[in-house]
Amino acid sequence: MNASSKEPLGLPVGLTPDRLPRHVAVIMDGNGRWARRRLLPRVVGHREGVKRVREIVRACGEFGISYLTLYTFSAENWNRPKAEVNGLMKILQRRLRDEVEELDKNNVRFEAIGRIEELPAEVQKAIKNMRDRLSGNTGLVLVLALNYGGRQEIVDMARKAAQAVRDESLDPASIDLQTLESFEYLPELPDPDLLIRTGAEKRISNFLLWQSAYTELYFTNLLWPDFKRDKLEEALADYSRRERRFGTLKE
Repeated sequence: MNASSKEPLGLPVGLTPDRLPRHVAVIMDGNGRWARRRLLPRVVGHREGVKRVREIVRACGEFGISYLTLYTFSAENWNRPKAEVNGLMKILQRRLRDEVEELDKNNVRFEAIGRIEELPAEVQKAIKNMRDRLSGNTGLVLVLALNYGGRQEIVDMARKAAQAVRDESLDPASIDLQTLESFEYLPELPDPDLLIRTGAEKRISNFLLWQSAYTELYFTNLLWPDFKRDKLEEALADYSRRERRFGTLKE
């Protein structure tokens, strides 16, 4: 996965490329509450949230960020009302189909992580079509976490490692952090530098648990449909002022 070599088109004032996160992850929380406050069906909030996805993807590409991972549908979301889940699947399938031209025009690559094989067949097909269509692009890598759970990913990593030991292609004594990381859903994806959560909650809700050991966290009270480009700029500015030591001391 090679990031684009192009210079950022329009960095916010005060931000420089060397102070930007390479990988931004987002928990897009608050679509349902946004709709409820307006006495609208929850699915309307999800549709409004799609507009923010389009805006934030475009901004990240323009800023020169290499990877953007969006928590789109969690493994726990299946527990929501059936009508809402069905509506989400229809929105997802439609957006995967309709957004491909825009993403291709902006040189975006596409990947998906999670237990994709458990999604409806139509959604799986749309994921494959988008991945194939955008595979030659070299700009921002957009990753959707679909039917994803951090604990579930760790379980699947352990299963793959156990199978490799059983196949005698892996020596248990040689297992280290790098070995386990090779069994992630998308091993090429670097750990997120910045994780943004909207919606006022201050937890990471089973998102990228393994990968977020040293990730900087940014929480905002804004609901996802209200998280526009200027709010992303604020989050990036906050990140740029932080000192990341990864457990070491400043010299």
